[in-house]
Amino acid sequence: MKKILLSLSILLAFASITGCSQKAKWNHEQKKAMRENLRQYRDMIYLQDLTDPEFLIFTDSVTGDIEAVYPVYTSFIEMDGAQDTVDMFVLTAIVDELNADAHNMRHIFPYRYLVSEGILPDRLSHEQQRDFYRCLAQKVDNTFPTVETFLLAIATDTTASSKITELQAQCANELFEWVIEVEEVDITPAP
Repeated sequence: MKKILLSLSILLAFASITGCSQKAKWNHEQKKAMRENLRQYRDMIYLQDLTDPEFLIFTDSVTGDIEAVYPVYTSFIEMDGAQDTVDMFVLTAIVDELNADAHNMRHIFPYRYLVSEGILPDRLSHEQQRDFYRCLAQKVDNTFPTVETFLLAIATDTTASSKITELQAQCANELFEWVIEVEEVDITPAP
């Protein structure tokens, strides 16, 4: 009899855990609130160039990843450092996107930005732009051993003669014979 009661209590405990995990899924309103929270990331250079449908797919993916790790929405929102956790999930998603397709360079270095910086000539056709981004992706893959080191180089890049600008200039010169002259500027600390 004790074995039956013990087995029954174990089955009831398992059923209640399974039942609770079913209820722990985020509802529509909670997912919508997280997507709204993710709108603040739209200004990040990689995400800025995404179309609205691409950005919606991105936010749905990040929301799904967060929900998988934190199935109880209220516990997640009330947790210390919740926004830092969201930041981490966004950056992880961007790294995963870059790992999946190195040709996402157009999102990191948009064509109009490169024209305004004098790196590319204006009025390149879509095919010429694709050729440039293929070249840049290949040079980035050959120069940086991981996506993380590449992103670190972007984050710490502050000079016009950086390695990334150098790679961009090489591609522009190879494809369009576009020569970029970089002026060296000496910066001296204030007394």
